[in-house]
Amino acid sequence: MPNLKIISWNVNGIRAVVKKGFVQFLKKYQPDILCVQEIKISEIARAKEVFDFAGYQEFWHPAVRPGYSGTACLVKDGLKVERLADLVWDDEGRILILDIGKYYLANIYFPNANDALSRLSFKIKFNDKLLAHLKKLETKKPVIVTGDLNVAHQEIDLARPKENSGNAGFTQEERAWMDKFLNSGFKDTFRELHPQTVKYSWWSYRAGARVRNVGWRIDYFCISKNSLKNISDAFILPEVSGSDHCPVGIKIN
Repeated sequence: MPNLKIISWNVNGIRAVVKKGFVQFLKKYQPDILCVQEIKISEIARAKEVFDFAGYQEFWHPAVRPGYSGTACLVKDGLKVERLADLVWDDEGRILILDIGKYYLANIYFPNANDALSRLSFKIKFNDKLLAHLKKLETKKPVIVTGDLNVAHQEIDLARPKENSGNAGFTQEERAWMDKFLNSGFKDTFRELHPQTVKYSWWSYRAGARVRNVGWRIDYFCISKNSLKNISDAFILPEVSGSDHCPVGIKIN
């Protein structure tokens, strides 16, 4: 699979984003693989929908709870991939892993700590179990980790770091876990290729935050460090609307 373009997007509801030009996005940007998070649709509800994702194989992992969380991958017809077994402890549909040949591709919707930090403990435990699983996979082949990590790692990754210190997505615990994740042997592709670039991937719906670009970079592509050399580009697409997040992506040689 030479020169793959892989894109990730938290769509904040697959039915909603389809009504806002999702199919046109697919046709314009032509990702080889598209990882989406927060699909918010159950298997039963999806069976009643008619999605026109022509030219793509579909892989879905909805949450047990209807209309909540969930992940999916669209893979161009002709690309040979294999879906790994879903993890039994992931009943929120947050983890979907594909074997794409030379790599494992992990599409992940990390938990949100919530405004009152009521799920912070759950998130850290989830993250630790996930990291242990990813490192086990990495003993076989390099791993690409993408999705909505729900954390801004450094001050450069959000517009108002001082005002948000201690808030969900920018707590000491979440940032420390991100340090742990990267120190374990993964590289943040966008920050590695663009060390000083200020770009965001999520904006609140409140107070015109997106128009004013008061945002956060919480969507990532990370890769096993020895494979960083194979990344020819890492990009963010703030011009793409349809969700409170925008797509992020990589090109891998």
